[in-house]
Amino acid sequence: METSLLLSMAGFALAMSITPGPVNLVALSNGARYGFRASLRHVVGATLGFILLLLLMGLGFGALLSGWPVFGSGIRWAGVLFLCHMAWLLLRDDGRLSAKASRSPAFWHGAVMQWLNPKAWLAASMGAGAYGAIGGPGQVLLFCLLYLVICLASIACWAYAGSQLRGALLCQRRLRWFNRAMAALLLLSGLYLVMEP
Repeated sequence: METSLLLSMAGFALAMSITPGPVNLVALSNGARYGFRASLRHVVGATLGFILLLLLMGLGFGALLSGWPVFGSGIRWAGVLFLCHMAWLLLRDDGRLSAKASRSPAFWHGAVMQWLNPKAWLAASMGAGAYGAIGGPGQVLLFCLLYLVICLASIACWAYAGSQLRGALLCQRRLRWFNRAMAALLLLSGLYLVMEP
């Protein structure tokens, strides 16, 4: 396999994984709220949830679904509702770091979030089309393995950044305002999805 193809795959994976999006915003918020180690369940769940989606798209799931445009619309609206739910939870949070805050975010929450994330569907369909369609199953698998490492590192960076803010957010009022800012960004992501043609 050519080095230029691997670099192209890695560049695509990095651009799609490290840029802001709902999953990364939640990773940032989890890092600030629960700390880096506790946030790793969400990070691993989100990564594996996306890789499963990418693998299925690369093996032909995307072509199968293209005949059902209502499915794409359903994913979009489910994603909007999920983002609104996440924003509501952040808005309701009172900013107190109590014993309940020691519970780490769930693995499955991260995985399901990717399946309701329109950015993940776009990345999976674009990546599978660009790197999987011409190379066959072997290339799809290689792309998924490369993406796995890059996606895991990218989402972990967001959780780590949030954990570095943790000291500054020990004040209940600051954490409450941080949560409100994250909620606003999630709502803006949802609004973007609603307005997108």
